[in-house]
Amino acid sequence: MAETGTFELPDTIEAIEFYYEQGLTDGLPVVPPTPERVQQFLDCAGLGPDEVLGTRPSRNWVVTASKVAVNAIMAGCLPEYAPVVIAAVRALLDPDFNAPAIVETASTSAPLLVINGPIRRLLDINCSWNLFGPGHRANATIGRAVRLVLMNACAAIPGLFDRSVIGHPGKYTYCIAEADTETHWTPLHVERGYSPDQSTVTVFAGESPRQVRAVGNPEAILYALADVASSLGSNMSTSGSVGDTDVGVRQGQIVVTIAGNSSLWKDWTKEHIRAYLHANIRRSVADLKNAQVLAGDVESGDAETFLPLIPEPEDILLIFAGGEESNMSSVIPSWGPKVACTAVTKEAR
Repeated sequence: MAETGTFELPDTIEAIEFYYEQGLTDGLPVVPPTPERVQQFLDCAGLGPDEVLGTRPSRNWVVTASKVAVNAIMAGCLPEYAPVVIAAVRALLDPDFNAPAIVETASTSAPLLVINGPIRRLLDINCSWNLFGPGHRANATIGRAVRLVLMNACAAIPGLFDRSVIGHPGKYTYCIAEADTETHWTPLHVERGYSPDQSTVTVFAGESPRQVRAVGNPEAILYALADVASSLGSNMSTSGSVGDTDVGVRQGQIVVTIAGNSSLWKDWTKEHIRAYLHANIRRSVADLKNAQVLAGDVESGDAETFLPLIPEPEDILLIFAGGEESNMSSVIPSWGPKVACTAVTKEAR
């Protein structure tokens, strides 16, 4: 059990090693959270240290502003990142997100943060080249702060309550933004009930991104996206763990990122794209039986009978983001069905 309180250590290196010894890191060095840095973060958040941001009584989770501030500073956040980190934690602890189940699953899911609105530009949160990669302090440290909160405030320790079998790199940090001013598409947060001038964080329980490379017109790109999104072996087409083997759908929501020049999509709205993907993300009954997603032996006609893998078109969260190459997109399956987990959006104030 880690010690708690305020400690005086001789220098920064000793402080870093102290946090390793206490088991309070994600495996990487942390920034020592001095009282001054923590207070600066709380001031930017406009919160008192004991203000409760969320609870999950079934797991004895009580997450206060001070716990979030300490872990955000450790992650390397600047104080001005506070509104985004606080909104992300509030979303994470929303009952609809169901964080305890996501933490304890054997699957590979991690909270993916999608930032929208003016704060994306104010904090220089990356929505372009190397979308899921390194090189941007805001993306790296905001996502890492959420992971450290889970580990240090919610006991999501690998091998203890974090039971993921293989994990994925997004469990270090998983934070992107939508290029909502570089496209004619309706931004994600506006689709989810907010105004364009509001700033938001959407939290989604996502597996790792599946890169989709397709060259050509929008139809070719969408065809390839649907093919990747229909792959067997992901949560998208596994129903057994929720006890429903009569319907080959376990997947709830799905994130799709589309990059490149928005003009390529001038004749397409998000609604058109979702309708196409919903109709084409599917597998045959024969495939689902061979993978033991559906019970029974393959029968005549099964190879020609297809089942959808996404419940509704609205369950496809479509995001315009990435570098200016239209041949690279991604698919991010969710952890499970909507009865178990749904994306949650909170305002970053």
